[in-house]
Amino acid sequence: MDADSKRWRVGLVGYGEVGRIVAEDLRAQGVAVAAYDVKLDDARGHAMRGHAAEHGVVLAASHAALAAGSDLVISAVTASQAVTVARAIAPALRAGTFVLDLNSASPGAKIDAARTVDAAGGRYVEGAVMTSVPPYRIKVPTILGGPHAAALAPALAALGFAGCKAGSDRLGVASASKMCRSVMIKGLEAMVIESFTTARHYGVEDAVIASLHETFPGIDWEKQAAYFFQRVIEHGRRRAEEMREVAQTVREAGLEPWSAAGTAERQAWVADAADAGWFGVRGTPGFARSADWRTEADRILAHLKPKD
Repeated sequence: MDADSKRWRVGLVGYGEVGRIVAEDLRAQGVAVAAYDVKLDDARGHAMRGHAAEHGVVLAASHAALAAGSDLVISAVTASQAVTVARAIAPALRAGTFVLDLNSASPGAKIDAARTVDAAGGRYVEGAVMTSVPPYRIKVPTILGGPHAAALAPALAALGFAGCKAGSDRLGVASASKMCRSVMIKGLEAMVIESFTTARHYGVEDAVIASLHETFPGIDWEKQAAYFFQRVIEHGRRRAEEMREVAQTVREAGLEPWSAAGTAERQAWVADAADAGWFGVRGTPGFARSADWRTEADRILAHLKPKD
């Protein structure tokens, strides 16, 4: 099966940052790729249509049309839509079609999505993406999970997904690994933005960074802070949705998700600020692109100061 995978028709549900990266890397190998995104139906679809035309990606008219014509469906949408997408594609899946769910959803949501896909004759595989996609592209380290993971892994390797490794055949284990990691990583993003912006207000940022460097000498806090500010400003909405799924994962373990829930609120707050234009016009060269996090912190503080 893996030897024939490059002749597969791959369908992407979600044509955002991750979907476009996957499309580019697959099309570079000559793999047939189609995509569908609900944003194609409004003004936000213009850039997607341009990208598809440039890379030879066929745009489907609906979830059903995409599923009906695909040997492998890859779902890469916002976390809250993982189950919704599974329900939308399931009726049109052909028997045996693989569905790779890369969404950052809770174990409970993944199990729900799997139940829907498998009942329709598809083969659901959860994928827990364990780090940021852009640096690795389709080689990003990803844990595959569920009873069909071992069958899909060789085919994905043949398609260039070198970081995909089959993990537990029990659904939810891979996503739990992702969710627990996100408590730390997305939480650190939120804490850095909150701590560094507050430090900037009081003029103590140099002292704070010096102390952090002494405690954690392996981290370049200036560079890391700039990266965190950029990523949250650009993708805070998606991160907030993921953290709400993380919070649900914590609840499913019996704990109250104080840290995860607070992180979701901070990520959403930054996303609201970005939508309100605090950081410039989205898509322009100056938007969340400063190598110095202080630029973005000062923009936040400028909007928080009371008006005379």
